Amino acid sequence: MKFKKALVTSLLACMLPAAVMAKDLQVGVSMALFDDNFLTILRTAMQKEMTKDGVQGQVEDAKGDVSQQLQQIQNFIGQGVDAIIVNPVDTNAVKPLMDAASKAGVPLIFVNRKPAGELTDKMAYVGSDSELAGRLQMEALAKAMNGKGNVAILMGDLANESTRDRTKGVEAVVAKYPGLKVVQKQTAKFTRNDAVDVVSNWMTAGDDIQAIASNNDEMAIGALQALGKNPNHILIAGVDGTPDALQMLKNGKMVATVFQDAKGQGEGAVQTAVKLAKGEKVEKVINIPYQLITKDNMAQFESRNQK
Repeated sequence: MKFKKALVTSLLACMLPAAVMAKDLQVGVSMALFDDNFLTILRTAMQKEMTKDGVQGQVEDAKGDVSQQLQQIQNFIGQGVDAIIVNPVDTNAVKPLMDAASKAGVPLIFVNRKPAGELTDKMAYVGSDSELAGRLQMEALAKAMNGKGNVAILMGDLANESTRDRTKGVEAVVAKYPGLKVVQKQTAKFTRNDAVDVVSNWMTAGDDIQAIASNNDEMAIGALQALGKNPNHILIAGVDGTPDALQMLKNGKMVATVFQDAKGQGEGAVQTAVKLAKGEKVEKVINIPYQLITKDNMAQFESRNQK
């Protein structure tokens, strides 16, 4: 009787789909920091996609610390994850992360922030062209300024690829207009509070500024807070397309923002991780396009990039 029962159990197991029999994929995710509006939207998108795909995910906060992020990657490897997704703290300090993943043979997917290093086997980047964001943003400001005036740039974290490339994009557009000039350029580390301080200092110093190109929406909103009622009518543009920025657009306080597709990046990162974990081929760079948002077209973006 015991033999017959074992035989039936064995036969039933053979009849079950392979997906049921296979162990759930385990993915470790290390975010540069949780305390950021856009990265929160990105993190939520990844978690939803992992739930949808039946992927077991462990999401950690590196709190802006390079060494803590490396420790998280090493812990993921020690736990035997099938793939790792990283939103790097410092895009210039990714070699130790790459070396650790390569040595362990674990697929490594960078998301949102492009690493400064060659992607080798079992590696990919899912994100957007940061220089294009700067160009789109500055073209909108240049149009609103009629091609004349002084521009200040609020830069993000200087260790970040997107800071360098978005700023480069802004400067490339300014160079096309003889009447435009960059008169200030300073980091506010992608944060609202730091932007308040930087812009307040510019105003106190009496800097002649007609527009501020911000590397992200959080700093753009900080600039608006520093300007108060904005008596000089300084024009502001950001990047990300967060709900807060869209509200500022609706109220006429911002000229433009650039939509960065958090859902597209998050879903793309998880899907790429699953494919690499299964041994499938993927593109080294998966580009998620940027789109300019103005008051005229903002309605189509209002339901996107929600937390």
